[in-house]
Amino acid sequence: MKYMLLIQSASNPEELDAATAADGSTFSDWVSYDRTIRDSGVHVSGESLADLTTATTVRVSPSGERLITDGPFAETREVLGGYYVIDVPDLDVALDWAARCPGARGGGSVVVRPVANFDA
Repeated sequence: MKYMLLIQSASNPEELDAATAADGSTFSDWVSYDRTIRDSGVHVSGESLADLTTATTVRVSPSGERLITDGPFAETREVLGGYYVIDVPDLDVALDWAARCPGARGGGSVVVRPVANFDA
């Protein structure tokens, strides 16, 4: 079954730096996790997202008019930093991979969601 691991991190760069320092998570931790998940055979896809300041939000009114604004302005302390899609036997295995992710430490989180299968 396919699951998406949505990696959430602090939206405030100072919080992110402090959290990274507090949990000991480093760039090499991310490289190691990425290599492990790819080498395991469960990796389907995944990407890291560019800085939040590069985002553009599109909304469409009931009349069909587009409203385009720079960046998301949601009142949240977390932002989506990237994702993995993995193919594993069940939720327990997906949760294990999420718990290993460096993004789950230091104030971050990994949201695990099943990928919908409309062929079933």
